[in-house]
Parts: sequence; C-alpha cells; structure tokens
Amino acid sequence: MSINWTGVFPAVTTKFTANDELDLATFDLNLSAQLEAGVNGIILGGSLGEASVLSDEEKFTLLSHTLAFVNGKVPVLLNIAEGTTKRAIEAAQKAASLGANGLMLLPSMRYNASAEETLSFFGAIAESTELPIMIYNNPVDYKIEVTLDMFEVLTQYPNIQAIKESTRDVSNVTRLINRFGDRFKIFTGVDPLAMESIVMGAHGWVAGLVDAFPRETVAIFNLIKENRIPEALTIYRWFLPVLELDIHPKLVQYIKLAEVATGIGTEAVRAPRLPLKGEERSRVLKIINDALAERPVLPVGSWGIKAEVEA
Repeated sequence: MSINWTGVFPAVTTKFTANDELDLATFDLNLSAQLEAGVNGIILGGSLGEASVLSDEEKFTLLSHTLAFVNGKVPVLLNIAEGTTKRAIEAAQKAASLGANGLMLLPSMRYNASAEETLSFFGAIAESTELPIMIYNNPVDYKIEVTLDMFEVLTQYPNIQAIKESTRDVSNVTRLINRFGDRFKIFTGVDPLAMESIVMGAHGWVAGLVDAFPRETVAIFNLIKENRIPEALTIYRWFLPVLELDIHPKLVQYIKLAEVATGIGTEAVRAPRLPLKGEERSRVLKIINDALAERPVLPVGSWGIKAEVEA
C-alpha cells in the first residue's frame, strides 16, 4: 500500500447529533461534497475532528465507516494524537487492522517532550506499522517543533513520508526542499498561508475551510499546479477572510458554522466546546455570508475527482 502524496486532503470535522452521538448521515453528506469536488485524501480525527473528545470506539467507527463510504476513491488517514507511546502504537495497529491507508502523527500529547523523546516516540510508532505516515509539525498549537535536524533522523524510517507543515513560517517549505529534496512530501497545514506555500513547492494542502468550500479549495490547488496563478490568486483573495477562521482557537466552531452556511454540516460540537452565540457568532457569520454573496464562478477544469489509492 502506498499513498500518492499530492493534492487537497481535508481534515474533516466530526459531526454530532443533538444527543451528542456521531451523526453519520451528515458526515456522509459532507464526504460526498468533498469527493465530488475532487479532493485527494481524507484525514479523520485531527484537531478539526475534535480528536481530544472522541472515544477510541468513535474514532474507529468513523474510520471503518469512511473506508466503506469512500470505497478506495481516495486514501483515508487516521490522526494519531495520544499521550503515551503504548497507546499510539495500539491506535496505529488498530487503524491498520481496519484498513486505514495511512496515519497522521502528532507528538505525544500533554507532555512537552524533548527532541530525543519526540524522535523515540515517532520512531517506535513507525516501526510498529507498515502504514505510510505524515508527521504533523505544529509548534504553535502543540508546543513541540520538529526541526530540520530531527527530520534528518526520521529519514531512516521509510514509511515516514510526508509532513504537515504548520509552523506558520512559509520559508520552511523551501528549507525542507533544500535539505531533503523529494524525500518528504510537504503539505501546507495553515489555510491562510496555503497559496504561498504551494507556490513555494508544497506538494499538498491539509485544509480546513475545504470542509465548507470544497470546490474552491480544490480549484486553488489545481490552478496553482497548472501554473494558472492569476486565476488561483483571484479565488484566493476572495477566500482569504474565510481562510483566516482556520487559525483561531475556535476554528472548529467557526468552520462548522461555515459548513451550515454552505449546506453540508451542522453546528453541533462536543463539550467543553460550545456553539457560537451573540456578537461572536454574528461577526463570524458576516465573514462567511459576505464571501457567499461574492462567491466566484470557478474556471472550467479546476476541480473534479482525480485521485485514488495506489495499489
């Protein structure tokens, strides 16, 4: 099993019912919109997927359900965000047994590990599975940076193949390419820096606002890769105020509100998160509605189903 590490990989939100159970019907509605738009992969249980409040049973239910629904059209990755190496290995092995196509891997949660400890954590998980792995490098939110020297150590693991680059330093895309060439596939993980990162050579985009605007997100990526920069820039400039919702602590609530506005989601979140209300809700909704009022007509050929899991 291998993954074609390119294109748009949505970090999908987890849908909940009013009774705080998994809402698989609405989840499927959103998945259908992602596939129709031509995304290249699906990532489950990330920050946007409210991983910290999902039970193991819910994570693996989502994985099994998504694999069946997607039916091989695109690779399905499960995010691993655990506090101990033992639990992370168990999650990785369970994901593999259920048929996951790959993993996205965060450093150990709830402990500010040293570089040695972080490398040991990543290495132990990589050795425990044959699944392809994307390392999620987000020192802003998770307080541990995977440096270039650390990635040098990780080159010894052939299944560590991709990086979700979320340092918020666009130059890091160039640093990674200069240091490692094509050894790691680089995905931008910060929506309001996406176009800049892709122009600088990022191979893909782990996107958030794609959950509400799948066609526009795929169009931007495809147009850049086709060197149709002015067309991509027009859409990106329109999209930027919405994309900036991705870098707020309440990104889950903000993006779910956008999903409601575009008809492919609900506002339901799991406590301790609470739905937006009052002035904050009005302000975010205005950003979304202003964008919808000026939603661009997309260029022909800029989106459509293109990717599948490689045998």
